[in-house]
Amino acid sequence: QVQLAESGGGSVQAGGSLTLSCVASGRIFSIGRMAWFRQSPGQDREFVAVYVWSNMSTYYADPVKGRFTLFRDSGKVAVSLAMNNLVPEDTAVYYCAAGLNRGQHSREESYAFWGQGTQVTVSS
Repeated sequence: QVQLAESGGGSVQAGGSLTLSCVASGRIFSIGRMAWFRQSPGQDREFVAVYVWSNMSTYYADPVKGRFTLFRDSGKVAVSLAMNNLVPEDTAVYYCAAGLNRGQHSREESYAFWGQGTQVTVSS
């Protein structure tokens, strides 16, 4: 099993910034990629960004391109999501996910392990 520990959520005003972190522990050798998803009230969970270990690449959903940056934390199996220029539409519970590098990276089904989620609230 893999455990994912998230941190860094909170409340900010529009235009502000937050950084979320996710650290993996346990059977980390089974991790090929780590991603962030988010879910707003009444909405389906949606893909935000992913880091792929094999080719050290990152991919982003269109709504966050140019505002969010996902990077790997050196020395451990962890990623951080730096969120800048936040807007109220970014308000959601953000979930870290990890799994093998198989399947479409934007689909929930491609990830076997999930964190408990951290709340991000952006006020106008």
